[in-house]
Amino acid sequence: MDFLCYHRDRTGSMPLRQALLEAHWSYMDTFAKELIARGPTFDDMGEACTGSVHIVALPDVATARSFAFDEPNYQAGVYRDVLLRRWHNTLGRTMWDYAGGREGGNRYLVLGFGEGEPADLSAPAGDDLIAYGPLFADDGTTWVGTAALVRAADASTAAAVLRSPDRYADIEVHNWSFGGRPTT
Repeated sequence: MDFLCYHRDRTGSMPLRQALLEAHWSYMDTFAKELIARGPTFDDMGEACTGSVHIVALPDVATARSFAFDEPNYQAGVYRDVLLRRWHNTLGRTMWDYAGGREGGNRYLVLGFGEGEPADLSAPAGDDLIAYGPLFADDGTTWVGTAALVRAADASTAAAVLRSPDRYADIEVHNWSFGGRPTT
């Protein structure tokens, strides 16, 4: 089962986040084989982290909850809340398989929250999708939205990856970058 986990930072938690960077990376290293995508989100200036997204393949909901709530930044109080939802990997790949690579262009996390009749279950055409898929409730069948990681010219263009905007009660667009330990 695949899960999207989005930890949202508390205001002013950047110093604590920086102090825990190695602990966070070490924790994530234990899930290296399960990670589909990962990386921080940033404020509009690109200076302060606002959250951390992880898309991960885990055996069940209980394991996903442990993944989300045992994370060192969560344990230390960096995050104000956690979004944890079942996710379907429509593209069938990881972010490391994305042909566009780690660098170049603006990157965004797009979250559309909906209910009722599912929308945008299939990925739109194009080369700018890094990850894409519908979000589901814990039962794995009740559609609750869509999540995508996308390269786009701007936030408005990124939001357009959701082709049925009227089906969503709310759409969030966050500046995002590829995560993980820096490569040398």
